[in-house]
Amino acid sequence: MRVEITVNGSSRSDDVEPRLLLVHYLREVCGLRAANVGCDTTSCGACTVLLDGVSVKSCTVLAVQANGRSVTTAEGLSGVDGQLHPVQQAFRQEHGLQCGFCTPGMVMATVGFLAENPDPTEQEVREGLEGNLCRCTGYHNIVRAVLSAAGRLSAPGESPDAVAAPRELSAAGELSAAGELSAAGER
Repeated sequence: MRVEITVNGSSRSDDVEPRLLLVHYLREVCGLRAANVGCDTTSCGACTVLLDGVSVKSCTVLAVQANGRSVTTAEGLSGVDGQLHPVQQAFRQEHGLQCGFCTPGMVMATVGFLAENPDPTEQEVREGLEGNLCRCTGYHNIVRAVLSAAGRLSAPGESPDAVAAPRELSAAGELSAAGELSAAGER
C-alpha cells in the first residue's frame, strides 16, 4: 500500500505492508533511530513521536494510519541551524537522562504535553508523563527538565532558545523560582 507521510518536514511516498507499525516505518524505511522499540505494548513510551502535533506511541499506530499526516521524531525537533529544541536543551541541562534509551520518547511526550499544558505544576508533569517509563533516572531530573523547558517556552519576549530563570524543586517537591521568598519570609 502506498503512503504519503510528511516526516520531520519532508514529504515521503513509500510502499508499505498494511500491517507495518509506524515505529518500524520510521526506523526501517526512513532510517530514523530515535523512536525506540521498547515493549510493543504501549507500556514504555520509548517510541513516542508527534502525529500532527499530538504525542502518540508509534508502536500502536500503523504506518497506513499516518497516511496524509505529519510525523515529527526527536531528530526533527532541532532547528535548521542545528540548535537543539528548548525541551532537548532542558533535558541536557537538567541531566534528565542517563542511559538515553527512553530519552527521545520522553522528549517527544514532553513536547506534546507542554503544547497542551504550557505552565504545569510538578504534579501535572508527573501525571502527564506517567505513560513513559525510565529505568535509570528516578524521574526527579526529568521533572526538573520539563519544568525548565516550560519556563523556556513561555518566557515573555524571549525566544524559545532563551534560558529561563532557574526553577528548583524544594525538598518537599514544591516548585519555586530560585531566590524567591517563602511564605515564612525565608530565602
